[in-house]
Amino acid sequence: GYIWIGSSFILAHTASTPTSGAVSNTFSRKPIILLSQAIFFFTSLLCALAPNIHSLIIGRAWQGVGASGIGMIVNVIIYDSFSLRDRGLYLAVTSGVWALGISFLSSLSKKRESNKPTVPIGLLVFLTILFFLPLSSPPKTPTMTGLKALDWSGSLLTIGSALMILLALDFGNVVLAWSSLTVINLIVFGVLSLLLFFINEWKLAPNPIFPARLFPNLSTIAAYGVFSFDSFVFIGLAYYLPLYSQSVLGANALTSGVHLVPLIVSCSLSAAFTGVAIQKTGRYLPVMYAAQVFLMIGVGLFVSLDFEERDNLGKLFGYEILAGVGVGLNIKGPILAAQAAASELDTAAVIAAMGFARSMATAVSVVVGGVIFQNGMDGRNGGLVEKLGEDIAGWFRGGEAAGSIERIGLHVEEEQMVVRAAYFESLRLVWIMVGLSLGIDVAFAGLATVLTLLVRGQRLSQEHKEVVLGVERSRGTQAQPGVELESVPEGRPGERNVVEIRQMNLRVSDE
Repeated sequence: GYIWIGSSFILAHTASTPTSGAVSNTFSRKPIILLSQAIFFFTSLLCALAPNIHSLIIGRAWQGVGASGIGMIVNVIIYDSFSLRDRGLYLAVTSGVWALGISFLSSLSKKRESNKPTVPIGLLVFLTILFFLPLSSPPKTPTMTGLKALDWSGSLLTIGSALMILLALDFGNVVLAWSSLTVINLIVFGVLSLLLFFINEWKLAPNPIFPARLFPNLSTIAAYGVFSFDSFVFIGLAYYLPLYSQSVLGANALTSGVHLVPLIVSCSLSAAFTGVAIQKTGRYLPVMYAAQVFLMIGVGLFVSLDFEERDNLGKLFGYEILAGVGVGLNIKGPILAAQAAASELDTAAVIAAMGFARSMATAVSVVVGGVIFQNGMDGRNGGLVEKLGEDIAGWFRGGEAAGSIERIGLHVEEEQMVVRAAYFESLRLVWIMVGLSLGIDVAFAGLATVLTLLVRGQRLSQEHKEVVLGVERSRGTQAQPGVELESVPEGRPGERNVVEIRQMNLRVSDE
């Protein structure tokens, strides 16, 4: 049941992300963020008071639904409220708050109290939004009319496909073998449902969740790719560094959370710096190029860690900072690149698409990393049997290794070093996966770098345009699909932005 505490949150968060954007377009942002905050508040209370693991798993799943709506709608409100160029500055504030929250909660890692701070904070946030968030009046859309206008077929297909694929990844080699019919069927039908979802969005749905116009050219598609692969790299480090700290360095749960702070804080602060820099200069491409340099160097250096120098925390923290800066510098750029190529009507759809891509990349990174780690421990189990015996080595086989860390300290120093060395070498394979200079690095961090070169610069407009919400939002003002966007160099004074150019082309075609 332990694995489902985290998996239930990821499953619910990923599956509900696309629908949140569509619902907020119909019924306005404030009601949806209040609903999401209320869900998160009550489920945090459930998690804090959960009498058993089953209640905790249910609470975590509903926490994922609430967190999905909160995280997405916060960004959407910022995008609705400010011009394309100014958005990065205010997103920087959210990055700073995130850094403070992560740093605080890391000190409560693995403790019973870790869910309790979210309860009073959640209540305070709900009341603040309710009384002090000045948003425009919600559209006068009757409830039934709004519900009928939602893309229910697309919602069901995306939820179903996400759940089936993620469940298959969760079950594989943990609950069931990869070759089992259950896992194979989940993957096959999950992929088929995903294909049906894209066909539905492209040809059938009158109000699609992800309109085809969100992906007008290779540059925009590359922006989504960069964001996804960078998320894959970041979560691979953030998820497995605590395991490294506890199994290789011998740290306890609390200290392993502290060891993660350099990665989290450097990522958040560099993201905040990026927001300010983009707001001042109107340029995001130079920052994206610099980000990939830091990312490749930072995560690439993890493979150079030496087991004999494992106590050299300066190296570990330095590599974390380099990787964190690389990821942080590239959080805002891809989103702004996608937004610059879309109309104001598609703000929520772009954020939802980015969020969905990030969630899927996160889940795949965790699962693939786990499979690689388990295979690495299985491959070294023969050596452990020779040195420690069958009984002791059995606790450190692939499927048991992650849950047997506390048993390492039960043995004498010489035996501990043998086991810690096996963990070290297995986790080295994970570092390779998430973006190092060997093997799968070329496919992930390397691919993100290549995709960055395909992203074109667009001028970030300083003009703020009011968002249109409700069922009638798509009439008359919606950008027509299939209109080719004309790119202009970033930041040149006097040049029109991409949305203005699209509107000129539409007027000419109408005439």
